Amino acid sequence: MKHQPVDRVPVMCQLSIGHYLLSTAISPSELWYTSEGFATALIELQRRYRFDGILINLPGSSPEWRADVERIERDEKGDETIYWKNGDQAWCPHDDNVHHIRSKNLDRPDIEDVDPDKCYYNDPHCVGGLKYPFYYGLHPCTPDLGDYFPDYLFRTIDRVVLEVGDTVSVHGEIFSPFTQLMELFSYEEGLINLITHPDKCKAILAGYTRGCITYARRQIEHGVDAILMSSAFAGGGFISPHQYEEFVVPWEFEVNSQIKETGIPVYTHTCGEIGDRLEAMTLTGLDGIDTLDPPPLGTVNLVEAKKRVGERVFFKGNIDPVNTLLSKSREDVRQDALWRLQVGSVGSGFILSSACSVSPRTPPENLGALAEASEEFGPAK
Repeated sequence: MKHQPVDRVPVMCQLSIGHYLLSTAISPSELWYTSEGFATALIELQRRYRFDGILINLPGSSPEWRADVERIERDEKGDETIYWKNGDQAWCPHDDNVHHIRSKNLDRPDIEDVDPDKCYYNDPHCVGGLKYPFYYGLHPCTPDLGDYFPDYLFRTIDRVVLEVGDTVSVHGEIFSPFTQLMELFSYEEGLINLITHPDKCKAILAGYTRGCITYARRQIEHGVDAILMSSAFAGGGFISPHQYEEFVVPWEFEVNSQIKETGIPVYTHTCGEIGDRLEAMTLTGLDGIDTLDPPPLGTVNLVEAKKRVGERVFFKGNIDPVNTLLSKSREDVRQDALWRLQVGSVGSGFILSSACSVSPRTPPENLGALAEASEEFGPAK
């Protein structure tokens, strides 16, 4: 990440939640709602695949979470449904993300009804999912912006850092201001709001920027080695390069600048078509770019990308998670990885990885081929 010499190119993939569920004995409810369960899954698969890093992409959970549970039912497939005492439900599939089912319909707000001063941080993966105004947990409250993030959110980080020490690079995750804006309204309405209410959108983005900075700094205090900013839907097909520079760059630049003051690297995860905005992405002050989806999933040619911005940022990704990791043979994956290593490692600054998340049913032997390829290739060329 710092463009310094390495004994071999590091390997680190972001695994889908479905892959953790299908590849470990952790139950869906334990993975989603216990720091112990998710930390165990993270470390188990890091060791199995010999990854050099772990991304902690779910918030830690309260050790008292079961106090809000009426019962948990499990079907023959392994899907679990949590019945909360307040009448809500959480459907936890055995191979996919959780679905929140509320007893009372909580419609997403209209932009006219949103107070930017109440926009600080939204987290769709916490108990109860998204709400407006947002609060953590199932019990409505007005959080103090000076003490917004419960201590339990960092329990998974603490457990992983304690277990792996300095042998593995541990990365935390925050959702970008733009991602939170889209989640607040739904992506269809959010994109329309960029056109019909641009100034209001910018005020909301400013609110989320404050929360992103605080949340990242709290994670750094708990020992993460890097911060990933998830800005998944800021690529082509959603917004134009012009909109990217207007609604993404200023706010991510502020977040990245504040994180980098701590000396911790920060990189951005943006899916799909980003070949037309690599230079614009560097304007956010990031240290690295994650996914770099190749055709047909995206528009990044690794050779061209390395020439255009490879001296300014590190790259993580570019292996097609569907057409290669999921679908091809182990030897095909190894050969593909060797080619990416040859191109991406020039001048250092490369992490061998799937482009976007590893699919739930990706063969374990294919993931194991990545560390093998890195060892065969050796130091960055």
